[in-house]
Amino acid sequence: MSLCLTPPTDWKETPDAHIFVSDLPGLKKEEVTVEVVDEGKALQISGDRKNEGFNEDNKNDKWHHVERCRGKFLRRFRLPENAKSDEVKASMENGVLVVTVPKQEVKKKPETKVIDIEEIKG
Repeated sequence: MSLCLTPPTDWKETPDAHIFVSDLPGLKKEEVTVEVVDEGKALQISGDRKNEGFNEDNKNDKWHHVERCRGKFLRRFRLPENAKSDEVKASMENGVLVVTVPKQEVKKKPETKVIDIEEIKG
């Protein structure tokens, strides 16, 4: 049995938000956790694909080929400075998770102003 589940995830940026789309076929929303961690600096998507079919009820079954990934998974994405990490929303339909992280305007660092030095004659 392999623990190869690393859900493919796309990340796109629109004028208003960062949008993460993860393929999680066969999983229900109750089996997936979406969190903002590291003091709002990272988005974490985790879950557990159960070992369907591998249980005590059918321990006498003979498996010829096992290829589907099962087990725990975790994906973490470092959020940019303009992410509103306190307003993250997530939805899931037909095994596709969509996480929307709204953007905020980031205050620009003050520009450096060079001051001319006057020569004092005297």
